[in-house]
Amino acid sequence: MLKDDTDKGIGLEVIPSIAATHRLQWEEAQNCHVILYPEGMVKLSPSSAEILQLCDGRKKIKMIVNELQEKFTETDLENDILNFLEVAHSNGWIRTK
Repeated sequence: MLKDDTDKGIGLEVIPSIAATHRLQWEEAQNCHVILYPEGMVKLSPSSAEILQLCDGRKKIKMIVNELQEKFTETDLENDILNFLEVAHSNGWIRTK
């Protein structure tokens, strides 16, 4: 998969967004959020969907981590979130700037 010049990878200071060729949506038939892309669909776990819904192209990853730690009253989610976003990035689901 080709990456654009603004794709910086994953780190707390980057701003992720769903890739232009992908769409995050609730799929009633699957009873879960999914990533749709030209070749198919990926069913997401609830926690994966929570993370990706915050990848709006405006928030830095550190803001996403803080928001999720507040929402779920957890204090050590950073590594889990970064690991998931690394997978999402390597699969081409998200872009970063």
